[in-house]
Amino acid sequence: MSNVNEEAAVLDAPDMENEFASSDGQSSIKGFLTFVSDGLTYAVPTEQVIEIITNHSIRSLPLVPDYVRGIINLRGQIIPIIDIRLRLGKPFLEYTPTTCIIILDIGSDRIGICVDSVSQVLTVDTSEASPVPIENRQKFASYMASVEDGKVVLFLDCSALIQP
Repeated sequence: MSNVNEEAAVLDAPDMENEFASSDGQSSIKGFLTFVSDGLTYAVPTEQVIEIITNHSIRSLPLVPDYVRGIINLRGQIIPIIDIRLRLGKPFLEYTPTTCIIILDIGSDRIGICVDSVSQVLTVDTSEASPVPIENRQKFASYMASVEDGKVVLFLDCSALIQP
């Protein structure tokens, strides 16, 4: 179990437009946790990451969308778990030893997202990020950037994950 930001403050979910807009031309350096899902690399702001857990038993719930895998009891707190693959419209794959749950603080909501694997924490100049081309624009990732070794990272809009 790896604790990324144990004392993260409860913040309103950042607006994707404001997160990446740079009206004054100055760089805006922010930290992002990167993870892999279905072969693509995504990033979430580190200020929203509470911790990363592995090997946690997920209890399924009836009558919820398929991407809601269930709930976990994390030190007495009930956390809903969303499978990021399913939320992004991809097919379900069995969990492996590299599968992780990233616990996120999104405004007043705390959720877990199940990802294929966690990569690293990157420091990114968000003014260098580009909007996803309109024909490929996704509801959950509107911005992208090229980072080390030419790898493309899609920035996940965490607040969109909890919208119906």
